[in-house]
Amino acid sequence: MPLAASADELGDGLATLWESLWHQSGTPTRIVRWENDIRVRFTGINLAAHRDHTLQALQTVTGEAGVKLIDVTGQPDEQTANLIVEVTQNFQLDDNQPCVTYLNFKVETRIDSAHIQMRDSDAWRCAYHEAMHLMGVRGHPAGQTVLSYFPWKIDGLMPLDRVMLRAWYSPRMSGGMTPFEALPVLTDELIASLPAAQRPAATQTRDAFFAETIRQMHAYASGQGDVPSVVKRSGKSTSDGIRFGRGEMSYFLGIAYLEGATVPRDATEAVRWLERAATLGNRGAQAKLGAFK
Repeated sequence: MPLAASADELGDGLATLWESLWHQSGTPTRIVRWENDIRVRFTGINLAAHRDHTLQALQTVTGEAGVKLIDVTGQPDEQTANLIVEVTQNFQLDDNQPCVTYLNFKVETRIDSAHIQMRDSDAWRCAYHEAMHLMGVRGHPAGQTVLSYFPWKIDGLMPLDRVMLRAWYSPRMSGGMTPFEALPVLTDELIASLPAAQRPAATQTRDAFFAETIRQMHAYASGQGDVPSVVKRSGKSTSDGIRFGRGEMSYFLGIAYLEGATVPRDATEAVRWLERAATLGNRGAQAKLGAFK
């Protein structure tokens, strides 16, 4: 399927990449990713029916990202696994969450280990969805991606999924990046995937998207705006998540203006947003402000 065959599709793609940076609780997230090999161990029930398909999903996403995957199931060194894939009885997970990925990290930069759980009856359709989460993409965008809760249900990666993975694990990306630092990397990868003739117009569309996103996030961080609609549509956003997210977004805006990420550098705006974040208890903002003194 071609990417961005029309302006509307390009706009949808840009929105999907932005939404991928939001946790369904209503909180914008930093980039987390694997910095070492993934060693997987399969466990649970009915593995004969699910292992090959799930392993193929894992191999597809890690291959796109350039991360080495090693299956240690049943091997003498299987206890060295840093990824557990567990197929559970159907009653062990809820109907509204038949599969889940837990990412474990000491700080929000590098994934140390992970645990995927999938119900026996849902493991086939969950495999690629959870494999994307495994790689650090925590959002559930509404666009054409296997991460979507909405209409796209396929057993494989879609073009936008591949764009995300290539950008997420590109040399320009690093663990701990804020959404505004990550967004240009993601959107540049999307534009690079287009035919050359479409790229100049796509760049203009991207720049307009950046400006509108910043405007919306000013309102959100100030307590007047809202999270992306996809977060609300998931039915899993929480008041605590959104409240915490407003403080995080204030910090992220401060960093954006400080570094010129997605927006032009502006020291006055940077201090304004960092001060707002600091008053909300954001320690990163407090540290940044201390460096100004």
